[in-house]
Amino acid sequence: METLPFEIGETAHALRKAFDRLATGLGVTRAQWKVLFKLTRTPGLRQVELADMLDLEPITLCRIVDRLEEAGLVERTRDPEDRRAWRLHVTAKAQPLVDKLQAVGADLVEQAFAGIDGKDIELTRQVLARIRDNAGRTGAIKRASNQ
Repeated sequence: METLPFEIGETAHALRKAFDRLATGLGVTRAQWKVLFKLTRTPGLRQVELADMLDLEPITLCRIVDRLEEAGLVERTRDPEDRRAWRLHVTAKAQPLVDKLQAVGADLVEQAFAGIDGKDIELTRQVLARIRDNAGRTGAIKRASNQ
């Protein structure tokens, strides 16, 4: 059982590398496409929220967003509730690129999951969701007991 977390990590790594290979030539880095994907799914995030979701330091995300903004792919708007904060949005110019990246993702899923029964995929999703939920609760319990 102790190797299962390692295997999950290795599988995620293999999928990221495969995506990188398939996305070569689209002109964005892995960090940039992660930002674009997250903002496409959750538009209007504050930079600090996005940095936390992507497990990045805020200054690192700021540099990534700077590059995406210079390319016209992301725009910053002032947060009406906090003038110090920025809300992030994918621009209309980015949509064709996002569509291509999503097509690459769909191709990768088709290739990576070839020959695996749909029932097994659904069961795996459920198990992984349970693991994430358990792991999330474990961290909260640990923090509370350390106080």
